[in-house]
Amino acid sequence: MHETEFGGVYIDKTIEEFNALGFAYGDKLTVAFSNGYTLIDIPYYNGYYSENGAPLLVAFPDYPHIEAAINNGNSLWAVAGLQEGDTATITRSEAGVFLAVQNARDIHYTDNRSDYESDEIFANFRSVKVTGIRENSLYRSASPCDNRHNRAPFVDKLIAEAGVRFVLDLADNEEKIRGYLADPDFNSPYFRTLLDQGLVLPIGLNMNYSSQEFKEKVALGLAALAEHERPCLVHCTKGKDRTGFVCMLLEALCGASYDEIVNDYMLTYRNYYRITQDNEKEKYDTLVDSLLDPMVRSLTDGETTDLRSLDLSQCAKDYLLSGGMSEAQMEALITKF
Repeated sequence: MHETEFGGVYIDKTIEEFNALGFAYGDKLTVAFSNGYTLIDIPYYNGYYSENGAPLLVAFPDYPHIEAAINNGNSLWAVAGLQEGDTATITRSEAGVFLAVQNARDIHYTDNRSDYESDEIFANFRSVKVTGIRENSLYRSASPCDNRHNRAPFVDKLIAEAGVRFVLDLADNEEKIRGYLADPDFNSPYFRTLLDQGLVLPIGLNMNYSSQEFKEKVALGLAALAEHERPCLVHCTKGKDRTGFVCMLLEALCGASYDEIVNDYMLTYRNYYRITQDNEKEKYDTLVDSLLDPMVRSLTDGETTDLRSLDLSQCAKDYLLSGGMSEAQMEALITKF
């Protein structure tokens, strides 16, 4: 069955039915469709844990069936040329091959302020502190307007205290923001003030960071950062994935090292999940390897294995040039921060 939102392919087994056949998260599988299209040696996860553009079989808890899909990529339904009525045969190639990624990514946090040591940690709010970026000139956080996770009022208070003068909203469009404002429980007065002054730019990113649309939207957003007063805020919903990519890109552009980028990115996993290199090194390293490194590698030809050897600033420039940002805009951005 065609799963239309993300272009995946539902296979007519519930998660419980499929797992009862002996399959387990972390297995390596082959999925052979009746039209001849085959996915060979793909992972089976309970979330979208494969790299962007890579296929997987996913048992997402909210779905009525297991699903084969391409993570943040093209529609598998279209790529495979499938039609309603086609069938699939799934076989296990090897058990547990991807278990380290499954265990590292199958992590959860709460939306209760009392479970966190400070407002900053709860809001995933921090100043970006890397080479090339002045302290307290660029902040990142969870959303100051979307309160699904109870964090918006806390973020709003923190950005007011920091004197944020411009917000780059990676998650929303204008329609979504109007919906937040109309909610009777909306309680982000500082965000509303910035919005009314035209100091919020929503660019509505997905997470397909290799797509041309993504590059163009990011280039637009970063060009806007260069035109506005510091300090600035970059956020998505949780301040995790889309914010992680855009901050990685901006940090690289401004001259941060690979290790500095890793340290900043992984503060999110300390804040939400209490994962650090000291207390859970295997999970920490797996998260860097499976999440951040593919982001950094997407700025290159994709073949580089030693990311510390890269001229990350030039890689970021090449990425942004391909999205339509000019050299002058990039120099203005570097000078800004």
